[in-house]
Amino acid sequence: MAPTEKTQESAARLIFVIGPAGAGRSTAINALEDIGYEVIHSLPMSLLDRLLAGPALEHPLAVGLDVRNRDFGVENLVHTIDRLSQDDRIQMQLLFLDCSDDELVRRFSETRRRHPLAQKEGPVLGIEREKTLLVPLRARADFLIDTTGLTPHQLRRELEQIFAPSEGRILSVTVQSFSYKRGLPRGADFVFDCRSLRNPHWEPALRPLDGTDPRVADYVAGDPLAERFFSSIRDLALLILPASKAEGKSHLSIALGCTGGQHRSVALAERLANALAAEGWQVSKRHRELERRAELAGTRKEPDA
Repeated sequence: MAPTEKTQESAARLIFVIGPAGAGRSTAINALEDIGYEVIHSLPMSLLDRLLAGPALEHPLAVGLDVRNRDFGVENLVHTIDRLSQDDRIQMQLLFLDCSDDELVRRFSETRRRHPLAQKEGPVLGIEREKTLLVPLRARADFLIDTTGLTPHQLRRELEQIFAPSEGRILSVTVQSFSYKRGLPRGADFVFDCRSLRNPHWEPALRPLDGTDPRVADYVAGDPLAERFFSSIRDLALLILPASKAEGKSHLSIALGCTGGQHRSVALAERLANALAAEGWQVSKRHRELERRAELAGTRKEPDA
């Protein structure tokens, strides 16, 4: 277990807001402004350092990022995120708004807008290009909201629950799985290592599957250590969640890792998310490596949000 959150109370809060066109970025920026954030709808990355070098921020800052900006580059943005994450003066977080392809096509059809990356073609090609471009940023998101099926009002309410001042705010919980080969997930409050449990990877019939499959979950649960291991994590989570809510936190992230992020961590993350939801907590779950594999294969899974 390793708490990793930057806790400096004096750190200025900076939220980057990004996502494919049509997923709700403008709605999110406007909602954050209503909450009390200073907002910039679309900032060229070349101006970011000048902005942060100016007078100290009196309010948290939300910056919208757009692939259409002439100096936008994924590698440059990833480097900037890594650099700012090491700056004790700034509490930097990335909010990624996602949406299913079908829903994005419907939204573009209803508004009769051209996709910014497919001005002379249909929106389907533009959506595919932009989602492929944003894969590295989606994987680094501290907050991932799937706006599929959400009205602007519902999206605003979800943002208020996460980012509004602590009075009356609901604590949201993210349970995620990951692979140690690709490093710890950014922004995790608690990290648990599942590599001591027996590995389905070495079972030929289970290797092609992942931890969402009941056969893999049963295999992991059959390890003599599994029940005590899971119960300890669940009981600790149920202990710290009320305390975190009382402290005024809006979000808490619990990460479970294994070697490849496909089997053990996924199975236990699924089980933990269900257990916490059954206790009445607002829980979302993410499987970083499964999402990445689906994106790279061109068969995107819908994330929980």
